[in-house]
Amino acid sequence: MELSEMHVAIIMDGNGRWATARGMQRLVGHAKGADRVRDIVEAAVDHGLGHLTLFAFSTENWKRSEAEVKGLMALFRRFIRAEKANLYTKGVRVRFIGSRDGLEQPLLDLMTGLEEQTKDCKRLTLTIAINYGGRDEIVRATQRVAKAVAAGRLAADEITEEMLAGQMDTADLPDPDLIIRTSGEYRVSNFLPWQSVYSEYLFEKTTWPDFTPSIFAGILNEFKNRDRRYGAVVQK
Repeated sequence: MELSEMHVAIIMDGNGRWATARGMQRLVGHAKGADRVRDIVEAAVDHGLGHLTLFAFSTENWKRSEAEVKGLMALFRRFIRAEKANLYTKGVRVRFIGSRDGLEQPLLDLMTGLEEQTKDCKRLTLTIAINYGGRDEIVRATQRVAKAVAAGRLAADEITEEMLAGQMDTADLPDPDLIIRTSGEYRVSNFLPWQSVYSEYLFEKTTWPDFTPSIFAGILNEFKNRDRRYGAVVQK
């Protein structure tokens, strides 16, 4: 598989543990993780990857302390302000998925502005999942279909997998080929459940702040040579 055709998604885990292990505040780890985002996005561009999706903040993350949530939101705002020119220059189209309910207007304005600024970029599509939960996404998509049925615009027997997929946040993206989770946890954490039915998973022990471009390059080089059959049997 050519890297330009690939979609890699990453659950960026381990920022807090990275900081705690060094006697630092968790937000220091999140800031270090934001620096790593920059490195990995640049590496994705350099390798010619087509799609990269990053899990930045889940619907469950609101359960964290108020101080940590506020710090993360401030970090998101700073990241967008600092990186928007570089992303545009490198040809990175940025889009955000997840529910926008509950996000403060200054962050929403920055997200919308970055999507608009980079909408015509072609080298890499970078999707950032903020306030995202896979079950929440499926519920929201189902609600839209249900409203169409209730309004008489759609018959129940006309509902198909393709139609429902078209209501997902990722409707204009290919399903992920590979999902990486850093920090050694073996769970998917409500990330892209609809889209990942044929995705391959790699659980990397390295924490996200230590997930270097060289580690990423090794994973990409190994994965692009895999024979993926999607349930079929290839006759030799």
